[in-house]
Amino acid sequence: MAQIFWLSEAQFERISQCLPRDTRGIARVDDRRVIPGIIHVLQSGCRWPDAPEAYGPYKTLYNRSVRWAEKGV
Repeated sequence: MAQIFWLSEAQFERISQCLPRDTRGIARVDDRRVIPGIIHVLQSGCRWPDAPEAYGPYKTLYNRSVRWAEKGV
């Protein structure tokens, strides 16, 4: 099982100021869960479906990563 990584309160506060807030539709998976999941995949080099379930659905991790990259986040 992979080591689960979570952001500290201070780390998330610094990052959260840069995240887009122009979302609409159904409630989103918490960014606090998604960001460490994206970091895990990028650092480990694993496939998106192999990300630990603790970070949320892998499709959410992938979609959020792609959308944020397109926006320059």
